[in-house]
Amino acid sequence: MENEDGESLRQLLLQLRLEHRGLDQVISQLSADLFADQLQLRRLKKRKLQLKDFIARLESRMIPDLNA
Repeated sequence: MENEDGESLRQLLLQLRLEHRGLDQVISQLSADLFADQLQLRRLKKRKLQLKDFIARLESRMIPDLNA
């Protein structure tokens, strides 16, 4: 059961990282365009930041707890 959870988390992390990378590319392209929709650009940046935070939370869940 634990392996299935770990594998599903790894798959989710992979998908989220791919989406994050894709947003990075789109944001770079739009930033270079002087006539780009600034509202859309802000929304994409916000989504990218949300993904980054979610990825960090998932990665911390994957770290095993240590008995102190």
